Amino acid sequence: MTKMFPFIFIILWSSAFITTKPLIDNSDPFSALAFRFSIVTIGFFLFSLYSRQKILINKKNLIESFFSGVLFHGLYLGGVFFSISKGMPTGIAALIVTLQPILTNALSGPILNENVTIKQWIGVILGFSGAALVLGLDIGSKIPLTGLIATIVALIAITSSTIWQKKLSNNLPLSVSNMYQALGGVTFHIIIIIFFAKPYIDFTQTFIIAMSHQIFLVSFGAFTILMYLIKNNSASKTVSIFFLIPATSAFMAWLFLNENLTNLDLLGFLITTIGVYIATRD
Repeated sequence: MTKMFPFIFIILWSSAFITTKPLIDNSDPFSALAFRFSIVTIGFFLFSLYSRQKILINKKNLIESFFSGVLFHGLYLGGVFFSISKGMPTGIAALIVTLQPILTNALSGPILNENVTIKQWIGVILGFSGAALVLGLDIGSKIPLTGLIATIVALIAITSSTIWQKKLSNNLPLSVSNMYQALGGVTFHIIIIIFFAKPYIDFTQTFIIAMSHQIFLVSFGAFTILMYLIKNNSASKTVSIFFLIPATSAFMAWLFLNENLTNLDLLGFLITTIGVYIATRD
């Protein structure tokens, strides 16, 4: 079953791009994320109680998990949501964030003492090239400066979060660790709302469906799988599967939203798949 985790993660994580725009159309990005991670925190809290996990942990473990949540749920997701709300094309935002495996590979050697091989670098280069083909770049599109800055912040945050998560010294149960990470995320977004944002949420049927998807399938499902993969594999190998996400998202958009899927997209999908296979195989 655990061998299926990367595949399940790619499907669930990719599907989040389908429901991000409906959320932003019905709320400001930080209120949506604060609401989402409030529910996620409560959910992991109740699950931890049900499974009789120790919720009260030492200060060091609490700070580590909380800060990981600030990086991942706060700065990364907040940056992506905010950039799209400012008019950043979703494809370009996704392509910038897809640089994460390259940064992680570059940093995991000196920081985590991982041996990043030539084979992995070849896989990373192929993966990024394929993702770029799938997403494409509309040279004529106007990229908002604030959106670009927010996306770069998101890229740095998810790279830092992956490396930080790998370096964590705690061996907390996933439900407990995820609870404190979600708490870090909701705290970050509440602070942003208090000082910088004008909060609003329109609880339309579309918003409720999209939010339910992101809470249950993405936060409870995909994120838990990601934390498991980071904990049990090298950081450089784990993040290489992220290259498959833009291609899979494009396929889902074609399947469910009737968006075009060209021969160039299919070629990019194939190149990306080969790259990820090379980068992750033993």
